Amino acid sequence: MPQSSPWSHMRSSGVADDIDFEIKGQELQFLEIELDPGESAVAEAGALVWKDAAVGMTTVFGDGSGQDGGFMGKLLGAGKRLVTGESLFTTVFTHNGSGKARVAFASPVPGAIMPLKLSDVGGTLICQKDSFLAAAKGVTIGVAFQRRVMTGLFGGEGFIMQRLDGDGWVFVQMGGTIVERELAPGQELHVDTGCLAAYTPSVDFDLVTAGGVRSVFFGGEGLFFARLRGPGKVWVQSLPFSRLAGRMLAAAGSRGGQNRGEGSILGGLGDFIGGND
Repeated sequence: MPQSSPWSHMRSSGVADDIDFEIKGQELQFLEIELDPGESAVAEAGALVWKDAAVGMTTVFGDGSGQDGGFMGKLLGAGKRLVTGESLFTTVFTHNGSGKARVAFASPVPGAIMPLKLSDVGGTLICQKDSFLAAAKGVTIGVAFQRRVMTGLFGGEGFIMQRLDGDGWVFVQMGGTIVERELAPGQELHVDTGCLAAYTPSVDFDLVTAGGVRSVFFGGEGLFFARLRGPGKVWVQSLPFSRLAGRMLAAAGSRGGQNRGEGSILGGLGDFIGGND
């Protein structure tokens, strides 16, 4: 997994703004971006933690990359985000003063923020539809449709994904711990569809059945795995938010929200002894 040293920096010859950044924290990380005068970063609405006063905020349709393309360009950018279940808007943060200025963003779920220079992976990253946190202005956020019929019908989280294009830095939020795998040509990896965080376009994506009827009904897994065939890079997250939310809902719904004593081996008997019944 790419690691950022304090104020990681790489000069870009492309269209995305050149930015410095630092990722702070362990399990509950936040991203701090340092901007030069005139530089901009784009982020999901609601991701802001703090900013210097010299950094101005502008809410835009889509990802901000089509703002010079007139109304239709703005509408197209917003529409692509709407398809992936995101807000119609993002926020562009621009340093309007002199010297250096900083702005910070946080992930809404426990996990890690992965910094990635798109030019290092061929200019494109395909990731889960809610993964995008922030980027250098100039990176475009699109949609990656899976064209295989079975994937379209049963893919769940893996059907409609985000496509990030450009040559600048992007910051994607992942649940739990991130593992990066480099797949050789023809090498296959089977991943739970929710745990598949991101991959490069050279990786062939499809679905395979999880096993027989017994595995489906009693194994506790889904009907399908994401089958990823190299060459290319794959990033796996250990705790997708959908899995965490499911456990929280199950715990909240158990016994009508009563506290049963987490991990108790007594179950209902423990409730009776404790006076809950």
